[in-house]
Amino acid sequence: MYNEPIFLAPEFKERLWGGTKLNELFGYELPSDYTGECWGISGHANGPSVIKNGPLKGKTLAEAWATNRELFGGEEGDEFPLLVKILDARKYLSVQVHPDDTYAREIEGENYGKTECWYVIDCEEGAEIIFGHHASTRRELEQMIDAGEWDDLLRTVKVKPGDFFYVPSGTIHAIGAGIQILETQQSSDITYRVYDYDRVGQDGEKRELHLEKSKEVTTVPHENPALNRKKSIENGLVREQLVEENYFTVERWELDGEVNGLSDHSYKLVSVLEGNGEVIVDGKGYVFGKGEHFLLPATVANYDLKGKATLIASHSNK
Repeated sequence: MYNEPIFLAPEFKERLWGGTKLNELFGYELPSDYTGECWGISGHANGPSVIKNGPLKGKTLAEAWATNRELFGGEEGDEFPLLVKILDARKYLSVQVHPDDTYAREIEGENYGKTECWYVIDCEEGAEIIFGHHASTRRELEQMIDAGEWDDLLRTVKVKPGDFFYVPSGTIHAIGAGIQILETQQSSDITYRVYDYDRVGQDGEKRELHLEKSKEVTTVPHENPALNRKKSIENGLVREQLVEENYFTVERWELDGEVNGLSDHSYKLVSVLEGNGEVIVDGKGYVFGKGEHFLLPATVANYDLKGKATLIASHSNK
């Protein structure tokens, strides 16, 4: 019986739009001053997390999924289903859209499309995202994309720390400059660029766009997803459900003190945004701090939490 939390080493990704905020906010050692992504909890082949403790130390999360399915409550599937990232957007990301599962399987040969959600950790004053579009019909969408009418097509939204956005597959979107978010998503790396501000990559060439696929997968007209953020209080833990949908449930936990006898229906993914504390299993404490990512396996029937911290916790709904 695997009876302890599983701590994971993050994987970092350099991006044209990245910066150094992941070091400033979380103390991560970054590969460069253009680090855009921390893959904190990942079983994806493009950046699987490595386990830091316990019997599976040194193995990847993907390997644990393949060989120790009891840790995940026996959940089915060829690949670990979720991916948790922290992103630092020093500059605007490209305007992009992701396919759903059916399109990903039929066109890309991948298991998952990409539905995601964003929790705004921090941002500059006046920062904004692109979230959706103004086209009423698919023909209008196609015409506006072909004509490059980006100011008329794209819908912008101001953001502040603590905001949350659910981004289903088919939603045109972009994270704006000066924003740091925690992203919970399906384990997919399929991105179709719609517009990239005519930027060039390190090779001096403009980055590839995927206009035809973007037109095919974009949802028309855009609709803002309905969210019902709701809170519950258990002793020293305030749990706020941010979203519950087909692929995942995401919660914000505010820990202030000690809460005993917690249990979950299966495994839980946890990222520490602020503070520190302990996970206590059978009387043994496992210390966590800001910037750490860990998994509470399904084999941990009950646990206690102690400390003062802000956590984002999620689980698969497969």
